[in-house]
Amino acid sequence: MTDRRVVIVTGGGTGIGEATARLLCEGGHHVVVSGRRTEPLRRLARETGALAYPSDVGDPDAADGLVRTALAAHGRLDGLVLNAGIGRGGAVGDLSLRDWDEVMRTNVTGPLLLLRAAIPQLLDTGGSVVAVASVSALRNGASNAPYATSKAALLQLCRSVAVDYGRQGVRANVVCPGWVRTEMADRRMARFAEEARLEDGTVETAYEEATRLLPMGRPGEPREIAETIGWLLSPAASYVNGSVLTVDGGATALDPGTLAFDFHVAPRGGGQP
Repeated sequence: MTDRRVVIVTGGGTGIGEATARLLCEGGHHVVVSGRRTEPLRRLARETGALAYPSDVGDPDAADGLVRTALAAHGRLDGLVLNAGIGRGGAVGDLSLRDWDEVMRTNVTGPLLLLRAAIPQLLDTGGSVVAVASVSALRNGASNAPYATSKAALLQLCRSVAVDYGRQGVRANVVCPGWVRTEMADRRMARFAEEARLEDGTVETAYEEATRLLPMGRPGEPREIAETIGWLLSPAASYVNGSVLTVDGGATALDPGTLAFDFHVAPRGGGQP
């Protein structure tokens, strides 16, 4: 890679994608951001100089167009951040097949289409791929079948790139964040605050409740995940390939079977008189 790299960031309008695009632009790199919502991308472009390409990369033509746009603007492609994703819940026996199909199209098929379009360019530059999965790719929770399955599939898709193209100079790695303050997480916390009938019903209290048993006792910030992504894209990580890096404040290091030794854990609702 050259010192000034050209990187595509999907899901770049908000959250981890936005933070990653800003970090890369601050480092002097050329960034092309995609996403379904036009205005956040345009705002980011105005503020950072990134190139906005509103699109749904689950569409094969859009994926090809995104790569062509990066090449037309900057003549090369050095990095790809697969961050676009959606969340839907449901247990296997009662999940909506419509939700399942939508999650798989966005979280797995979209990255596949973009990788297929980008691989020839990444082979030319010895480029790098970073996929943003989730701790849900490694650990599961209740009624999380579509999302967890899609993130596990994304993890192995990225590792397939690492295995198949590593000898040709292309690296591919995965980051698995835990709870991070993003728009998507905020929406989930708002539902949690309502469902659990938390005392003040705020998103902030929901984050505190959801992370209070974690080793660091707080959610992550988008910039913290972006810093990890930036490092994996960089020459400093030149021998890191096929890795799965948890960026979760220690969540996956914790044995849930020991929680009762340090905390009083009681169920909410239902089982209490």
